[in-house]
Amino acid sequence: MQKALAQNPNLLRTLLGLSFTLIFLLGYAVYGATISPSYYLYTTETETTIHNSNEPTKLYDEDNNITNWRWTFTANGVNLTWVNVSAGDLSRGSIMKLINSAGLYSHTKLGDPDAEDFSCEDKCFYNSTHELISDDGGDEAIYSMTTTDPGRRNNGTVYAQSLDSAEDKAREIIEHSHTPSVIIVEVKEKGNKSTSPDVILVTVNEDFSGIEVFSVDAGTEFLWAVAAVVGCFSMILIPSFTVYFAARAKERKNELKLEAEEQKVNQSISEFDEAN
Repeated sequence: MQKALAQNPNLLRTLLGLSFTLIFLLGYAVYGATISPSYYLYTTETETTIHNSNEPTKLYDEDNNITNWRWTFTANGVNLTWVNVSAGDLSRGSIMKLINSAGLYSHTKLGDPDAEDFSCEDKCFYNSTHELISDDGGDEAIYSMTTTDPGRRNNGTVYAQSLDSAEDKAREIIEHSHTPSVIIVEVKEKGNKSTSPDVILVTVNEDFSGIEVFSVDAGTEFLWAVAAVVGCFSMILIPSFTVYFAARAKERKNELKLEAEEQKVNQSISEFDEAN
């Protein structure tokens, strides 16, 4: 490398120029790869409906001394996503059931903000009947979903070649009909009860709201891309230039020593000539 620099003093400048040019081009390439116009973000509009408990049907089983309360609700099955039921003033040992013949996904950890390592897609149970036992009585709740597909809930992304195609795909994901949409809630209590628990059913429907092309802050992404490429090039260029400058400094030091020795020799010759 030293010989090449000796033959071409502008080689260092040329190497630096080529390096910065490559950094700029590769940085732009990385930036371009992060903003693919083929990805689109769609949003959904959520409608929450609270079904107040109507007058339940009471069935008393004298043989087993059990009171069976039943509520029947008719939910909107269009784009239905969540079906949640809560009950208050349950007696100790009560059994609450959530029934839908079309089937629902549920789990005891669903809706629990403190649940760890929980994914409904992996752990939820799909049944037409979900139940819980209230050991201590009081307030209880069952959370359930009509599907574990996250694309039907709380926005999502699609891959398409145009905005119209992306909207069609988004609507295809979101739009569905959950039928039959009749929801039945049952509560079984020990003894002949005269006052029913307070039951509330909450359903959530989500409809297509809008869609737009996925985009990011161009300036920020470009700077991050350049920084990444600069880091890669630095790992290659810095050691090489370090070795070069170290060698150049050593060579310069040797040149100074040589010049000093030459001066001593010349001075000795001059003194010898003057003496003769």
